[in-house]
Amino acid sequence: MLIGNALIGLREGLEAVLVVSVLIAFLVRGQHRWALRLVWTGVAAAVALSVGVGALLTYTSATLTFEQQEMFGGGMSVLAVVFVTTMIFWMRTTARTLSAQLRGQLDEALRLGNWSVITVAFLAVAREGLETAVFFFSSVQSAGGGTILPLAGFLIGIAASVAIGWALYLGAIKIDLGKFFTATGVLLVFVAAGVLAYGVHDLQEAGVLPGLHVLAFDVSAQVPPSSWYGTLLKGIFNFSPQTTVFEAVVWIGYAVPVLVLFLRPQRAAAPTPTGEIS
Repeated sequence: MLIGNALIGLREGLEAVLVVSVLIAFLVRGQHRWALRLVWTGVAAAVALSVGVGALLTYTSATLTFEQQEMFGGGMSVLAVVFVTTMIFWMRTTARTLSAQLRGQLDEALRLGNWSVITVAFLAVAREGLETAVFFFSSVQSAGGGTILPLAGFLIGIAASVAIGWALYLGAIKIDLGKFFTATGVLLVFVAAGVLAYGVHDLQEAGVLPGLHVLAFDVSAQVPPSSWYGTLLKGIFNFSPQTTVFEAVVWIGYAVPVLVLFLRPQRAAAPTPTGEIS
């Protein structure tokens, strides 16, 4: 799960970093440096909430029976897919106007008072943080215990996002964010499809869904789970050499229509966003 989690960490982290960069740039250029501490307070609260949610999910899972854990893990996998799907479509439709929206919200908050500024920063970051917490929990569940790969992947992705965001803020690099979010969005559809299929498998093991022993295919001999390519497929797409019919149907039923909808041309032509913080 290293690569898949790194992609999630990069995508979610860069969204959060870009949001914070827009808020900071607006305050600095508008001679409102005094409000920077308020923005960082809101950001810190959002991060704390995300960590707390992740810890709560982990604790809750640890106190359940095996069947309850499978049901809980399956449900959280489905929720994670809902979050990720919503995120990629939301960014696709709002990336061009996000900066202006944030500046408008912060400008209004400055007139309303300190708590309004904190709230704007908190809400702007909390969405990405909560999505990351749920998806991270789901990834840990699918990877099984005794491995740090999900955590390592997320940390690598988040570290990369912070580095890229800082370089964008300083003007050291420019990125076509429209193409970036489109490319990562396509990859995330496949990652999410794998997580959804794994969630279905959890629900089958919990007895909530039928067909646990009805396999669509078994390629364990051709793709051993312990092989490097088996590990790679598992890490990126959550691929299982033994896939049930229900899992296969759900994977295809999610990936195909979501990709078609995501890649369809947008109606209104607008300038493609670049990696400039304004």
